[in-house]
Amino acid sequence: MAVTTSAEAPIPVGEVSRLIGGWIDRLGAVWVEGQITQLSRRPGAGVVFLTLRDPSRDVSISVTCFRAVFEAVADVVSEGARVVVHAKPEWYAPRGQLSLRAVEIRPVGVGELLARLERLKKSLAAEGLFALERKKPLPFLPQLIGLVCGRASAAEHDVLENARLRWPAVRFEVRNVPVQGAYAVPKVVEAVRELDALPEVDVIVVARGGGSVEDLLPFSDEELIRTVAGCRTPVVSAIGHEPDSPLLDLVADLRASTPTDAAKKIVPDVGEEQQRIRLLTGRALRTVTHLLDREERGLRAALSRPCMERPHLMVEEREERVAALTERARRTLGHLLDRADADLAHTLARVVALSPAATLRRGYAVLQREDGSVVRAPGEVTDGDALRARVAEGEFAVRVTGDVGPSA
Repeated sequence: MAVTTSAEAPIPVGEVSRLIGGWIDRLGAVWVEGQITQLSRRPGAGVVFLTLRDPSRDVSISVTCFRAVFEAVADVVSEGARVVVHAKPEWYAPRGQLSLRAVEIRPVGVGELLARLERLKKSLAAEGLFALERKKPLPFLPQLIGLVCGRASAAEHDVLENARLRWPAVRFEVRNVPVQGAYAVPKVVEAVRELDALPEVDVIVVARGGGSVEDLLPFSDEELIRTVAGCRTPVVSAIGHEPDSPLLDLVADLRASTPTDAAKKIVPDVGEEQQRIRLLTGRALRTVTHLLDREERGLRAALSRPCMERPHLMVEEREERVAALTERARRTLGHLLDRADADLAHTLARVVALSPAATLRRGYAVLQREDGSVVRAPGEVTDGDALRARVAEGEFAVRVTGDVGPSA
């Protein structure tokens, strides 16, 4: 039940500690799994003191047990070992300290650890964390490489040395962390997150030398796996290990068998690249030379054709034909003009022969009234009418006199 308090009615510290102790007593005995980070076995003391730490979180708790309880597993349990403890939570009221009183300690065997890893592996795979489509490609030439490794370790030396031998200008951002033991997981996770937050880091390498299954457990921790899966920066797993690979290999964007192999995979070899450039340059030169040779042969073949050797020949041949056609057209046109001229002369002669003027020149005259109308019959005029007589050379006035009638 919650305790009702106020500023006017507080409860003493001792009462608070007593209440906490009562709540903890009701918890009863529990089975707890963790990793031993501190072990104190004082000679002659009947009690052994342990510190049990959560491998994935920065949480630890003190454990005490009678010497006989610890001696039962002393040969197989030491600092860094994973154990399962059956203990009852205890509250030391005078100091306000929580601890566990262990009545049984069991080491976690390799077989059990592998079985747990297999279950975790299936669970994470079902979420798609190991899917190939999630893998990010590595840059061809990273300018800055983030490296997570043990301090002054062989893995650090191998990555740095081999990468710089291959590409001397490469730069590293190194984070030295514990790579085994109780503090490995939180420190590695922190280092990966820190490097992933740096925009200038192009790729992150998590490196460690070989080790036993227990030594490599931090690299199969669920928190680390999810952290790597959520990184925006490509991550390379470079854990030199036995055939049982850690889960980091599956979630990483690239797996390297050793730290040296990681250096070879993330950094190109400057000598090999120069040789490749020379080969490509030679191939390009040969291709261009072959193309130029082919085009030159084609040009020579084109220039050797008669129309290219004597470009005016075709014009000259066409000139003769044009001249012949022009002469033929001229003759044809002359014949047509001569025939038309003859026809015109003949028609003109006929027109002249049949024209009124020609008739008038033969002595005929045309009589016209004053209004210009022609007199065609004697009955059309009367005595005294004034007329005009038109002859070949001109016209003159006449007057009708006497009787006018039809001619006999």
